[in-house]
Amino acid sequence: MKFCSACGQPVTVKIPEGDHLPRFVCTACDTIHYQNPRIIAGCVIDVDGKLLLCKRAIEPRLGYWTIPAGFMENGESVQAAAAREAIEEALAQVEIGSLLAVVSVVHANQVHIMFRARLVNPTFGVGPESLETALYEEHEIPWSEIAFLSVEFALRRYLEDRREGRERVHITDIDLRSKNSP
Repeated sequence: MKFCSACGQPVTVKIPEGDHLPRFVCTACDTIHYQNPRIIAGCVIDVDGKLLLCKRAIEPRLGYWTIPAGFMENGESVQAAAAREAIEEALAQVEIGSLLAVVSVVHANQVHIMFRARLVNPTFGVGPESLETALYEEHEIPWSEIAFLSVEFALRRYLEDRREGRERVHITDIDLRSKNSP
């Protein structure tokens, strides 16, 4: 950030009085511009025991497989964002179910929130951000081609829960700067 969105004047990085972290602060009007993690919402869609995956048509990780997921928009709930992403990426009308996973992706300043979901009708397709979509049995999932560690975490926890007949909430941190990441 170089200029204040409130008045257009230059900003500087400093620790504001009463704060403990460096922030962008306007040199003219003293507006503090906070930068907070962005929320990614997505869902694991189970279709008669098979999971719906999308091959990414965009960077990052172009050509890799993922679940429908993307940035939450202002004015929508996390569940609505997950359902919207299913439509945008897989042309899939879904009913969002229980919370599956919350993954803090520390190095990317993101929080990934994944839900369980089911198709409202039996159709799906290829949205503009996908190269293809496909249903995978557990043993067919292309694990080495999964786009993101958070998606792998959510898929593995989903499958584990399904085998155990449970619906748990799973929480983890991923920080590629750390050796302690899953």
